[in-house]
Amino acid sequence: MRKENRDLLVLSKNVTSDAIAMQIEINKLGQLLHAVENLHSFCIANEIIDINKYKIITKPYQIQQRIRQRNIKPFVFIINKN
Repeated sequence: MRKENRDLLVLSKNVTSDAIAMQIEINKLGQLLHAVENLHSFCIANEIIDINKYKIITKPYQIQQRIRQRNIKPFVFIINKN
């Protein structure tokens, strides 16, 4: 697994002076984010609305194809399903 350096702001109601516990929590949070931040998860959580063809694309494989296209036409939108 590739380790990424990222800036995380962790807010907690509990004030702990235990730096080791905080570092473990930050490492677990980083592992969780690494597991869910990928193209497949992105394609599951979003859909493409193509106004030109009056289509809604929801299949992950087709969304990946559309995202990787170099020439994107106007009025093609990526919309989150939430």
